[in-house]
Amino acid sequence: MAIEQVEEDGALYTMEEALTSVGIGKFQYMVLCYAGLGSISEAVETMILSFIGPALRSQWSLSPTQESLMSTVVFVGMLIGALFWGFITDCYGRRRGLLSIALVTAVCATFSIFSPNYNWLLAMRMMVGFGAGGGLVYGSWFLEFVPSHNRGMWMMIYAGCWTIGTILEALLALMIMPRLGWRWLLALSSIPSFAALLLFVFTVESPRYLCAIGRTRDAYHILKNIAVVNKTQLPPGKLVSSQVTEVHEELLSPGKIKVSILKSGFSSLLMLLSPALLRNTLLIWVLYIGNSFSYYGIILLTSLFSSGQCQHSSIALNLNDDQSLYTNVLINSLAEIPGTLLAAIMVDKVGRKFSVALMCGLSFLSLLPLLAPQLPALTTALLFGARTFISGSFVIVDVYCREIYPTSVRSTGIGVANSVGRIGPMISPIVVVQLVRGCHQTAAIVCFEVVLVLSAVSVLLLSVETKGRELIDIHDV
Repeated sequence: MAIEQVEEDGALYTMEEALTSVGIGKFQYMVLCYAGLGSISEAVETMILSFIGPALRSQWSLSPTQESLMSTVVFVGMLIGALFWGFITDCYGRRRGLLSIALVTAVCATFSIFSPNYNWLLAMRMMVGFGAGGGLVYGSWFLEFVPSHNRGMWMMIYAGCWTIGTILEALLALMIMPRLGWRWLLALSSIPSFAALLLFVFTVESPRYLCAIGRTRDAYHILKNIAVVNKTQLPPGKLVSSQVTEVHEELLSPGKIKVSILKSGFSSLLMLLSPALLRNTLLIWVLYIGNSFSYYGIILLTSLFSSGQCQHSSIALNLNDDQSLYTNVLINSLAEIPGTLLAAIMVDKVGRKFSVALMCGLSFLSLLPLLAPQLPALTTALLFGARTFISGSFVIVDVYCREIYPTSVRSTGIGVANSVGRIGPMISPIVVVQLVRGCHQTAAIVCFEVVLVLSAVSVLLLSVETKGRELIDIHDV
């Protein structure tokens, strides 16, 4: 109807201008709900490791190495999955990726419920990790529907869905594990994955992604639908890529916009390592490894200290029953609420870089007293503080990583970063479990402190502050 008319007007508008014009409304709320469901699914499938490990150690007589391996293989799966799904969604679209991720996660989670032995469960949880590794796509997809103003706040709201997932999983474990056992916990934890699969039919492709690959007419139709749902209007004129800077007649013809579309996953990786992006890419990788090591390590510390893993260390909380384990993990999970709120307040006021550095510093200070044995109540409080600040740091880093990369490689960029970052939680179960069980609490805490310092230094060395900056669609190498 109006497409021909707006082309005759000769005016142009970019994707950012279009999203600003349609604003935040009912459409974005629906996108947020689905993306948040995906984040909850990833959170519950990850947090479940804190609960089924001790139960399976007792039921199947697992060694400390076997128990640690259960966590490690999940993160190996997430490492591969984050890399794979990032490439897939940049090459074939966000929507196809969302469907595949939900399908793999739901099916493999179901198979893991009926695991007859340790090896089967190990294989299935690795595949669940492979599917959950695509959780990053949900955030990138949501981000591409949000205008630049207050983008940080909206991404913090999205990050809160992960917090909801961790708390729900802890509540489930508290209610289910003592009564019904780990298989029922696995079954109920798979519900978000199945919900994401069933609700996929209501999703649409990212208009920013469509615009970046030259399908501006398709992007226009989706933007038009967003405007109708939000009861707003698009700007007058024709939608073009934000990288079009000169008005020529040939640029106004369909299919003539020249974009740096990815030809393969390999070319995406090469772009991340191009001279213009290399420094920030490497620093982001270090930051993801450090944050992941600290975040998942602190979760493991809570479980290990609560279950009295070191029989001779006063750092243990001396609460050896299962109920106390689940209660303490639940309390520690609640730390993510103030962490996310603090991040939401800081991210658009003081910027991404300084916020992350400050969060790492505060987490460092929270863990410092644990270099020596402390009273159980103080230990719980210090771990609560450490998780508050590291969770805040984590969500801001996720926002920053999505903002610093152009649309054409955004999913690949955050996918590779998440994939590399999984090295941290792959190492942390081995390091933390072995050190704490061996009553080497000081050595375990020193590992965390060193990693947190490296993370703070890395974020300060990043060359770009993305606060208030428009998203880039295409990067010219």
